[in-house]
Amino acid sequence: MKSVELLDQLRRILGPDGVITDPDVTESYRRDMMPLAPAGAPLAVVLPGDTAAVQAVVRACAAAGTPIVPRGAGSGLSGAANAVDGCVVLAMTRMNRILEIDPDNRLAVVEPGVVNLDLRQEVEKEGLFYPPDPSSYDWCTIGGNVSTNAGGLCCVKYGVTTDSVLGLEVVLASGELLRTGRRTVKGVAGYDLTKLFIGSEGTLGVITQATLALRPLPQAPATMVAAFPSTAAAGAAVAGVVREGLVPSLMEIMDAASIRAVEAHLNTELGAGSGSAALLICQSDAGGEVAKRELEKIEQLCLSAGAELAYVTTDVAEGRMLLAARRAVLTALEVYGAWLTDDVCVPRTRIAELISGCAEISARQRLLIAVVGHAGDGNMHPTIAYDPADADQFERAKLAFDEILEVGLALGGTVTGEHGIGKIKREWLAREIGEVGLGAHRAIKRALDPDNLFNPGSMFALD
Repeated sequence: MKSVELLDQLRRILGPDGVITDPDVTESYRRDMMPLAPAGAPLAVVLPGDTAAVQAVVRACAAAGTPIVPRGAGSGLSGAANAVDGCVVLAMTRMNRILEIDPDNRLAVVEPGVVNLDLRQEVEKEGLFYPPDPSSYDWCTIGGNVSTNAGGLCCVKYGVTTDSVLGLEVVLASGELLRTGRRTVKGVAGYDLTKLFIGSEGTLGVITQATLALRPLPQAPATMVAAFPSTAAAGAAVAGVVREGLVPSLMEIMDAASIRAVEAHLNTELGAGSGSAALLICQSDAGGEVAKRELEKIEQLCLSAGAELAYVTTDVAEGRMLLAARRAVLTALEVYGAWLTDDVCVPRTRIAELISGCAEISARQRLLIAVVGHAGDGNMHPTIAYDPADADQFERAKLAFDEILEVGLALGGTVTGEHGIGKIKREWLAREIGEVGLGAHRAIKRALDPDNLFNPGSMFALD
């Protein structure tokens, strides 16, 4: 009876089209893109249109003791947006307005349902740039990016989402509205509550607005590509770039499996024509001769490290084509079956060791594992291809997923560089941060969400 009363109240708050209970429709809101993460059956999916509606929904669910799982577009890869049985999924996609673009102060104020690419295109009209660029930037939302502290290809120069967030508006478990941060360049008043909510994966509150820092629009990028006979040589080149203090706007690496898959998919040749073991793609958006000189230095470092081929192009179309090849890796792998992608981050000097470790896991589990990643910051994406209809392959894929995390930690890395913990890596978070760290997380959760209303069971267990 309590559920019926809650649904009636939610319909009064949001109107009949703002509450979805049809199982055929709610099915598409149950999970994100991570196939291993558990997902429950929600009581309803709700679609608020403004902050006041979110506050009313939170208060209604809190009074009924019904958990809330906030959700963006569902592009995540950790299960953080997955429903739990009987919950209300709070889908934020209708709150998709760009509220303000302030060119003079280089900031934007947006609602959480704004698509990343839409924001980038709007601020470009003002000669400005919003740097975070997850691979799903053409459909992921800013709210989801903030909640997972998403990264992307440009992190090496511009950082991850947290580096572009000035302030937030958050609905707390009490239904109260918390405003954090500032609009100024500097500000150190009180605890940095903005950073606390960034990456909290919907476990502490519902983000309803974000104030974002913008940058001047970069120059059209120049591009360098280098092919290597071994992953060790590619790793040495990356270490050399870091050691020399060069900071390209993008530095991506592809292993042999990724190169072969993309070459077959695009019917083109990416390497040196002899089955390259690794490919490094760099870009510089410094502009003109500055960009060219920067990339020529990286080119020489690659050749000194043993590259079979390295060249620089200032042709924007050619650079776009090379980057499209990098972005096509997951699509290219679909011919081998379903894919399961990880996101370990290791010290940049140990990238080659991670790739080699993945090759060993691939042989042991008898599954294709292709590794691509952001070489500039050490965030790698080993991707396992498997047949989901084959129970044995699926079990081996799960084993491989965990073995990759084990290798990443052993190399001094972290179990997630940008996808988050969600419902798939809870035990790995505990291993990485230890009991004291886990206790601090639980204390913060209890202080802000004492009844475990938001996204229960995600990131860590409360007890």
